[in-house]
Amino acid sequence: MKSNTIMKDSLLIIICCAIAAVAVDCNREPTASQQLEKVNTETKEAAQDMKDYTFAQKAEFVATMQGQLDALNKDLDQLFAKVEKSSDAAKAEAKPKLQALRGQAAKLNTQLDEAKGHQVHLGIASMLDSKRGTAI
Repeated sequence: MKSNTIMKDSLLIIICCAIAAVAVDCNREPTASQQLEKVNTETKEAAQDMKDYTFAQKAEFVATMQGQLDALNKDLDQLFAKVEKSSDAAKAEAKPKLQALRGQAAKLNTQLDEAKGHQVHLGIASMLDSKRGTAI
């Protein structure tokens, strides 16, 4: 009977040890490499989110500037039409000023077109990076 009790006690001890081992294994902290990988992934995701946010802000800015530039060009067209109906003296005085304004508006158009082109480039790069899983 004593050997039977010893067997039961041994079995009970083995079961308790197995349960303890499983419990310890379940609560194990992630290794340094696992933590580093998690931080690396979260950093990449945060960087991509920031790029997307910045890209969205730039798109909104470019759209706003395009609207303002369109309004400026329309105003210049109206001023040119008024100057054409004016006297020769008024034309002589106003045309050089309007031409200078037209030149500045053309430079702004060029800069805005470059910003749009860069925006498209960034959008394509961002899309390719998201497919590769890397940041720019």
